[in-house]
Amino acid sequence: MDYQHLFLDGSAAGLPMGKVVCVGRNYAEHARELNNPVPTEPLLFIKPATSVVPMTPPIELVQGRGPVHYETEIALLIGAPLTGMVSEEEAEAAIVGVGLALDLTLRELQDQLKSKGHPWERAKAFDGACPLSPFVPKAEAGDLHALALQLDINGERRQQGTAGEMITPIVALVRHIATQFSLQPGDVVITGTPAGVGVLNPGDELTLAIPGKLQVQTRIAD
Repeated sequence: MDYQHLFLDGSAAGLPMGKVVCVGRNYAEHARELNNPVPTEPLLFIKPATSVVPMTPPIELVQGRGPVHYETEIALLIGAPLTGMVSEEEAEAAIVGVGLALDLTLRELQDQLKSKGHPWERAKAFDGACPLSPFVPKAEAGDLHALALQLDINGERRQQGTAGEMITPIVALVRHIATQFSLQPGDVVITGTPAGVGVLNPGDELTLAIPGKLQVQTRIAD
């Protein structure tokens, strides 16, 4: 299904689908659960627009390439260009929506690539690797640094965390990204996953939430 940015009420955001800028290991406990060092600055990588699909239809897992892991993340929809050194006010003003993403990962392949010192894109940037929810308008999201996120699979809580636990907070993260490469309207920033990642299986029922702001129910296709 073709993807377009939507707000929670179903209205179109009127922005093109750009790139997805991802941050790895932004929760210390997640870094530790995968035996990774905790980074001293944001670890950035990019998923292309072709990786993005709507979260609400059944999610199709890539076949024949090993287990697919879930990583639940707060997603930020960017609505204004950001380049170079920008202020906190400019960075926060550029965020026009807050939603949820699944950073789908071919974990065995990622481990192989990491062991060779190779880039991760084969494990992170494949078609369908970034299901995105609709976005809550920024004006309705409240304090970005007080946001929480959670994931239940088949009625069991698998992940939960808060933006306050991030190593690099949301606005600081957006500012840092803009110093590395430009953010454009329609780009999405996904902000890291808390501990509790694991394998997705056909038929799994998923409920993702930013409590009090957004809840999405989806399933993994059989």
